[in-house]
Amino acid sequence: MTEVVRKPRAVLGWSRPPGGSRKSSTAPRPFGALLWALPPLALLALVFLYPLALVVQQSFQPDTGGTSVQPYADVFASSAFREALWTTVWLAVAATVGCLVLGFVLALVIAFVPFPGAKAVARFIDVFLSFPSFLITLALLFVYGTVGMANGAWTGVTGAAEGPFQFLTTPWGVLLAEITYFTPFVMRPLLAAFSQLDTGQLEAASSLGARAPRIVRQVVLPEALPALAAGGSLVLVLCLNEFGIVLFTGAKGVTTLPTLVYGKAILESDYPGACVVAVVNVLISVGLYGLYRVVSRRAGA
Repeated sequence: MTEVVRKPRAVLGWSRPPGGSRKSSTAPRPFGALLWALPPLALLALVFLYPLALVVQQSFQPDTGGTSVQPYADVFASSAFREALWTTVWLAVAATVGCLVLGFVLALVIAFVPFPGAKAVARFIDVFLSFPSFLITLALLFVYGTVGMANGAWTGVTGAAEGPFQFLTTPWGVLLAEITYFTPFVMRPLLAAFSQLDTGQLEAASSLGARAPRIVRQVVLPEALPALAAGGSLVLVLCLNEFGIVLFTGAKGVTTLPTLVYGKAILESDYPGACVVAVVNVLISVGLYGLYRVVSRRAGA
């Protein structure tokens, strides 16, 4: 019988040495990898970690001097902080729910309903993501503001002294602006997920007599859940830290944690209190991100 001699083959840049152990021929040495990691770590520490450490340090230094937790006690005991925390949370949650519902419906229409200009609309969403938040708020003010087009048309037709659209200066105006601005952040990952969906499943379900709502519920929605979770988590964190929309709407009585930081630092010159609120805001955002990572890992996303 002829003996077949198999030579070791190189797979993905490595081969089996005579000793039997597999070593990568292109794997970087630990010391070299550490050298490559030092510059970005130093830049991160200088640009982000050092200012954050200063904020945390200032939050423990009251105006009377020394180091104390008194700034935390004063801020937590104030009703303004509790109201700002509640306003921030319910606005962020409501805006996230609105963005998820509206973004899912719009993404379905763009991805599966053929109409002229669908590709142009999808590209416009990418451009929309680069817009600053205050620009969308100004656009809403031009339309629904006190002297906006809607109120101007109403007063021109009826002769009334003012129009009926006065909601932009209320929490509902802030909610509308946030949903308008952050919905594309949900649509973008959804459109990417829909582009990878096997159309054969949709055709098979349709041929079996399933109607559109059932196809969406049983075929499309399960495939879109990871994208919905990613987009919703991003929107929730962004809404918790949104400052420009609340400021430019001029909503009376609407104070969120970012605007409270601005008020304490600029208007009241209470820098320890502003740093306390900032630290709380950062902890909430980081905690939500950590919760999302844990849930997504356990769900296998």
